[in-house]
Amino acid sequence: MSDSWFVIVNPVAGKGNFNKIWNTIQQELTTQKIPFKYAQTTHTKHEIALVQNAINEGFKKIISVGGDGTLHHIINGIMSQKTIDSQEITVAVIPLGTGNDWIKTYNISKNIKEAISYIKQEKKIHQDIGYLELKNTSSYFFNVAGIGYDGYVVNKLNKLKRFGHIAYLLSGIAGLLLYKKTEFTIEVNNQIIETKCLMTLFGICKFSGGGMQLTDYKNSSNGLFDITIAKNFSLIDLLFNIKKLYNGKIVEHKKVETHLSNSLLITPKNTTDVPYIEADGELIGQGSVKVTMFKKAIKIVIPLKS
Repeated sequence: MSDSWFVIVNPVAGKGNFNKIWNTIQQELTTQKIPFKYAQTTHTKHEIALVQNAINEGFKKIISVGGDGTLHHIINGIMSQKTIDSQEITVAVIPLGTGNDWIKTYNISKNIKEAISYIKQEKKIHQDIGYLELKNTSSYFFNVAGIGYDGYVVNKLNKLKRFGHIAYLLSGIAGLLLYKKTEFTIEVNNQIIETKCLMTLFGICKFSGGGMQLTDYKNSSNGLFDITIAKNFSLIDLLFNIKKLYNGKIVEHKKVETHLSNSLLITPKNTTDVPYIEADGELIGQGSVKVTMFKKAIKIVIPLKS
């Protein structure tokens, strides 16, 4: 069992052509002599139960076939199980779907053959994992999480998914036009920051929101969050800085403040229109959030050239 991989497959991530893609993946895994067993998800968050059952069966190597949402739930399944230390588990990704922000940090190819070749080579690093504690729920995350505008956009996106790919554009526009900036109290590095801001982000990896670089990324294994506080940004500010959202220069804007820390506490002052919290593009909840770090919590497979 120690040499075999357990593959968790999200059939919704295949852009309507899943069966053909999945057949190609199975053939390539066999061709590259990678032993595996697999299961397909049938409902939301099914990945959590599947990965925990696999770990209970003795699997320590997991492949995620899908997008960031699939990987998000797999990570939550791994981190919340008590069978073995999460640092003993290796996770690899064969990306499907349209999001896939996490793979950009490590230059993981969307080409199936190349992605599987990384699994064969099995170059691994330990990556940090974040943990969100809300009043009524909690969640682990592996990429970028935030509160405010980005949470608002993810919430709108969930309601607009029936419109397909244009939903991302529609939810972003809705956020720019309708989201009301919130007063936050942010406790970080023994500082108390009280500010009206568009959003506060806390990142482990580099990209989010479809390829945007909104944090001052340092390292995904240093045990520290790259924190961005985007203060009283206006619609005009965003429109004039669209390029900087994608090249990482937005952190240099005079209305942006950055920090490095292994924890923070964010409390919105609003009692109405309580802001949403998202992690890895998944809606987590609303309200106050405590953010803490698990340093080098999981092994991940990356390309040899990384």
